[in-house]
Amino acid sequence: MKNRSWVFLAGGLLVALLLAGVVSNYASSHPDGLDSSLLKGCTVDADDNIVGGSCPAQQARDHEFADSPLADYGVRGVSNSFVSTGLSGVLGVLVTFAIGAGGFWLLRRRGTTPADGTTPADGTTPTDGTDTTTPVRRRADAAN
Repeated sequence: MKNRSWVFLAGGLLVALLLAGVVSNYASSHPDGLDSSLLKGCTVDADDNIVGGSCPAQQARDHEFADSPLADYGVRGVSNSFVSTGLSGVLGVLVTFAIGAGGFWLLRRRGTTPADGTTPADGTTPTDGTDTTTPVRRRADAAN
């Protein structure tokens, strides 16, 4: 990979880490559209607890990962909510980056000679299949 690519990749990762680690703490704490629509028909108090009415939010249950270390946009065991949210965001970015980089590493194109004997892009071809270390050059105007 060229140096410019590494600089671009490192810059993007740094921006993502700053956004996840710092800026995420300033996100709105008000419910999003889905949460708001699920509360229609219910009466809620100042702490957003349902105190009356009938709405779909009353049927809500915790999911299987509710006690995971990164549940509810924080890290379990970290008492400072600012640090907990930021650390959760940074860990999420790093895990996502690692999975993406690992996937691209596995799928990257290797510079091997095709097994069917076709000519690679550099114009070389294996000899008779017995010695693939010394490529034979073909002329572009030669008949096949």
